[in-house]
Amino acid sequence: MKITAVRLYVLEAAEQRSRGALKLTRVPGLSRTQYTHTSEPTDQPVRQHFIEVETDAGISGRCTTGMLPHQVEILRRQVLGEDVRHREHLYQMLHKGTRWLYQPPGWFGDFDNCLWDILGKAANLPVYALVGRVRQRFPVYLTSGDAPVSEYLRHIELAKQMGINAYKFHSYKGGQADIPIFRQVRKEVGDSYGLINDPVCSYDLREAIEVGRVMEELGFIWLEEPFHEQKLSHYQILCRELTMPVMANEMLMHDIGISSQWLIQGGTDRLRANARNGTTQVLKMAHFAELYGAFIEMNAQGGLAGLIHAHLGCSIDNTDFYEYFHMVPDANRTDGEQWGILNGPLIEDGHIAPPDGPGWGAVWDEDYFQARIVAEH
Repeated sequence: MKITAVRLYVLEAAEQRSRGALKLTRVPGLSRTQYTHTSEPTDQPVRQHFIEVETDAGISGRCTTGMLPHQVEILRRQVLGEDVRHREHLYQMLHKGTRWLYQPPGWFGDFDNCLWDILGKAANLPVYALVGRVRQRFPVYLTSGDAPVSEYLRHIELAKQMGINAYKFHSYKGGQADIPIFRQVRKEVGDSYGLINDPVCSYDLREAIEVGRVMEELGFIWLEEPFHEQKLSHYQILCRELTMPVMANEMLMHDIGISSQWLIQGGTDRLRANARNGTTQVLKMAHFAELYGAFIEMNAQGGLAGLIHAHLGCSIDNTDFYEYFHMVPDANRTDGEQWGILNGPLIEDGHIAPPDGPGWGAVWDEDYFQARIVAEH
């Protein structure tokens, strides 16, 4: 089953405006210099890229992607005529050859996702069955942006209405501001509700230790990315100081080599991953973490309106949660529908589950998908 074409489609939702351009803004009230960002409105329509791999067997695989036209052209030169069934060979060639193609690590991940889709369709099996299913459905945590206590509590109440039993804070106020917030929220929600903290690089080492100890007292699940990942020595100190897991590699998760070294060297207790860098890479990282007695947690919605991370969450034993950003249970569904994906997975009873169709199981309104294409490369 040979690869005959690799195509990049650019789709546009002309009726929607993009969420906005990011602008850095300094965090007030801190003695040190710290930044977060705001979004400025744009007049640009929302766009989404899709990569599609075709074969001489008439089976194709399709995935959402952040790949750019020049990367797809580089990819074509390497993979046209190759056998889809030699997926591991293709991974090794592109992974080991990345340095000589002058691309960032993980750049070909959505091509790899297309191969899994094709192989599932050829076998008439869902991807979770190709990997091996470990659970029927995957628990969800809800998360949102920086907010006052009242908003965090409102978010948690909405989470409970969806059956979600864990919430992750994003707070950019600094550690001293976060401690009383966490104490108050824990008092309001009780001891059994799962809480996670992701301050997005807004702590220094001292604050991370101080806040981390309070989080341990309050029974938090993990502390995520308290300061910039490049500070390996600081993360090693933090991981030694806390008994609660620290997760440190979000901005490095595209690089399987660096991420694995961070786990080996005690700079993180859990690995972050996103399947936009490829299902094969995520599975390798998960199995590596398992050998170290560590967990891996997938970042954000995941490709194909959540379908890919739903499959992987049900196929990896050492992972806890699907990350969900929306206050309604059907956001994956509505997000996918704007591009013709009709079955983005719903949040039901606090869980997400993949469909049973072959490959990723995406159900397409093909006419709608084709009508939204504004460019092809």
